[in-house]
Amino acid sequence: MLRVENLYKVFGRGARHAVEQLQSGLDRSQLPKDTTAAVIDANFEVRAGEIFVVMGLSGSGKSTLIRMLNGLWEPTAGSVLIGEDHIDGASPKQLRALRRDRVSMVFQHFALLPHRTVGENAAYALKVRGVNRSEREERAERALGMVGLEGWGGHLPAELSGGMRQRVGLARALAAGTDIMLMDEAFSALDPLIRKEMQDQLLELQSELGKTIVFITHDLNEAMRLGDRIAMMRDGRIVQVGTPDDILTDPANDYVAQFVAEVDRSRVLTAGSVMERPVAVVGADSGPRAAHKLMREHQTSSLLVVSRDRRVKGLVWEDDVAEAVRQGSSTLPGLSQAVTTVGPETPLVELFADSAAARAPLAVVDERGVLLGVIPRVTLLSALATPNGSDVSPDGDPDPVTSQGAAL
Repeated sequence: MLRVENLYKVFGRGARHAVEQLQSGLDRSQLPKDTTAAVIDANFEVRAGEIFVVMGLSGSGKSTLIRMLNGLWEPTAGSVLIGEDHIDGASPKQLRALRRDRVSMVFQHFALLPHRTVGENAAYALKVRGVNRSEREERAERALGMVGLEGWGGHLPAELSGGMRQRVGLARALAAGTDIMLMDEAFSALDPLIRKEMQDQLLELQSELGKTIVFITHDLNEAMRLGDRIAMMRDGRIVQVGTPDDILTDPANDYVAQFVAEVDRSRVLTAGSVMERPVAVVGADSGPRAAHKLMREHQTSSLLVVSRDRRVKGLVWEDDVAEAVRQGSSTLPGLSQAVTTVGPETPLVELFADSAAARAPLAVVDERGVLLGVIPRVTLLSALATPNGSDVSPDGDPDPVTSQGAAL
């Protein structure tokens, strides 16, 4: 849907020459004092229907980057493409058409017109586009309803709270009906509780509408919660692009590892991201001797019983199987025992109670009950450990708190 190739943005004199210096290996700190490299050699693609989060501290270049995605700033070098259409080098007329029809933006500080009503603000992009009044009012009213502001169309922005005003900004982008939404620190000016409500609202809308969203934030927990994929920026460069699981479990360098060290991994990682292949399973039509042989070979005290299409049917234990073998039984014992199953998207934080209560590993199954993997208790606990290197402080010494926690 959107593609960025070798993108640079340099401010100051000699910008083109600065790009050549950066391409030859010069660090941005070595550029002349009146030259600032805000974005350096950015490359990524945004897929249709995903929330792509650009994450970084202040000064990392993320806001400069998003302003090049809709042509507010011209790149010094490189390309921005929506589909096959280049944004870089587009004429003013082409850029106006782009912002009118294909890309909408939600700003950090609302950007509402104070003299226009909530409904008129929500419909403003449609008015610029030339949509007739009845249609734009209908679409604006529908968008306001999506964000929980039904009935507020006749009020002025000054009568709304900060969270409500941000919802108007979101409604304006939704009413525009563009395929791509750019959100620049859209929730950072809100109080924590309202911010979480807006995040919930965005995720709910995304599940219904499937928009392509580029979301800029400096809040790592927000990035982890919203992003299908995350681009981590530092000093103008993208240092890693990956899913939240990728960023947490396989950080590209020490900077990323230190950045994610304080993240609550139990709320980001899912059952599907930590599950293992079962050491063995036994077919539902197998006998006790076959199950007993598998248990001895794999040194396990329990086996999941599955049908031919891998649906979970039950669980057998070593003592019960051994007794069935001694009695010469031809059927597996204990199939009536309940198996604790979870879905692959279940956050780890929701698994602890089940894991503590279950003697056997948790079974991860799809919506049809087909076995995808298992989560032994030790695997669940190990998944919460920090990645290699993240228990080292910036000065290179072991962090005593983190190291002690890992030892415990």
